Order: sequence, then C-alpha cells, then structure tokens
Amino acid sequence: MSTRSAAHLTDLAEPATIAARARGLTKAYGTGETTVLALDEVDVDIARGRFTAVMGPSGSGKSTLMHCLAGLDSVSGGQVWLGDTEITALRERELTRLRRDRIGFMFQAFNLLPTLNARENITLPMDIAGRKADEEWLERVIDTLGLRDRLKHRPAQLSGGQQQRVACARALASRPELIFADEPTGNLDSRAGLEVLGFLREAVDELGQTVVMVTHDPGAAGHSDLVLFLGDGRIVDEMEQPTADAVLERMKRFDSLGVVPSARPEQPSADVKPDPQPDTLAADPQPDTPAADPLHKD
Repeated sequence: MSTRSAAHLTDLAEPATIAARARGLTKAYGTGETTVLALDEVDVDIARGRFTAVMGPSGSGKSTLMHCLAGLDSVSGGQVWLGDTEITALRERELTRLRRDRIGFMFQAFNLLPTLNARENITLPMDIAGRKADEEWLERVIDTLGLRDRLKHRPAQLSGGQQQRVACARALASRPELIFADEPTGNLDSRAGLEVLGFLREAVDELGQTVVMVTHDPGAAGHSDLVLFLGDGRIVDEMEQPTADAVLERMKRFDSLGVVPSARPEQPSADVKPDPQPDTLAADPQPDTPAADPLHKD
C-alpha cells in the first residue's frame, strides 16, 4: 500500500521547492513470517524552507523514516533523494560525504566534547573535515541562538538548554540543505525545550533553513508548519499550520479509530548504522579521531 503526503507530494512540484523526497520507501525487519514493516511504501516530499514535524506513537516508523531520509539507515525498497541526489544509489563513502556536507543533525543527547568550549564544539565537524567556516554565516548563527556570551564556556558550564543550543548551532554552522532533529527537547525541561523550539523556528524563518523534527510532543509539533502523522509504517494524515491543541485532538481521534503503531519498537536493527561519529566527517576518516557527535557514519 502506497502512502502519500498530499500537501507536499505532486508530480508537478518544482525540484527547487523540495529538499528531500521518498518514493515507495519500505523498511522491513525480520524475514518470512516474522517480517514487520516499519515503513510501508511511503511517498513523501519535504518542502524546502519549512519546518516539518513527524509524529506517531512508539513503533509507528517516525524515527525510521528520519533515518532513511537522512541516509543513516538502509532501505528495503524504494528510493530517497536529497535535492536531486538519489541517496539510495550512493556507496557508503559517498553517503558519508553527503551527510557531512549537506545535512545537519540534532539528537536528544547533546553529544558535545567536554574538553572543548562552545565555539570549538560548533565548528568541530568542519574542523575535522578540513573545511573553513563561513565566518559571516557562523556569526549570524551564533547571534540568532544567543550564544555570544557563552562561546568560551565548556559543556559542564552550560545548562541543558544552552548545550542543546550549541548542538543546534553545530547543525546550522555548515549551512546544510536539511536539518534532522530527533526528539531535540527530550532531555530538556519545559522552559528550555520551548527555547530550543523557538530557535528551530527562527532558523527556518530568519535563516531560511529546512527542518524535519521527529517528536511525540503535540506542543513541540505546534511550532512546525506541517505535521505528518505516522501509524503502521504509513503516513495516515497531515496537518498544515498546526497548534498544540489541534495536534493533540488529532492524536486522540487516531486512538479512537484504532490507528495503531507497527508491532516492532523503533530500535536500531542489525543493519541500522550506529550513531555516526565525527571521524566520518573527514574526507579520509582517521581511526583515532576523537568521538564527539553522532553526525555521520562512515
């Protein structure tokens, strides 16, 4: 069964307006009678310059969808593109370079190196890759995220919200085509979480970035432009210009209609790439590169 995100899926869409897309995206776990479809022939377009949230109960396929769109996990069937590049056709080293150069990541864990200060953590991926930061863009990101007076602080000297802001700045620093945020407020209190969501919103509105966020929180989804709802590995609904209350009501309706998640919890399978390490950010990864952030897996 093919599932389509109607608001952002059309054969007539201009390529320049689409940051990422998938056609017939399928991810299966197990074999034979034990096979479970985490994603069931999903078709979806991610609009450029917008904030898209992906919601669903545990096991619905939301994190799997993000991992496949980001090239962090292999697919069982279908195709995925980042811009005009079909990432499902790339070799592993090519995928590493694509993630390093064109995608930014934010995770629930901040993944900052404790021995580096905030600015050094922000520029670490580019430093490892041997790339010079665009100073004008970097300064704009730092000011947008309110980190100017925290740049010389190490992670232990920062609050949780400040650490996640540093992680956000790191994701934005290379000016990626697309930022994937997996439960970015999961380890934060409500105030710090709202702060980070506000900065993601600002990254889209003020900096022109494209953000895809996986979340289970209706309040977090209310900051987005579009919410995609997943159930049983399929996109079952979507909502433009959502509010927290509207998202919550929609989720309750799904419960009453019996829309249920996949039988398999969303956990990495044997072929899921482990959280990528910073050594894979370099064009020629070195085995002794210090571990820092799960950005890109070689």
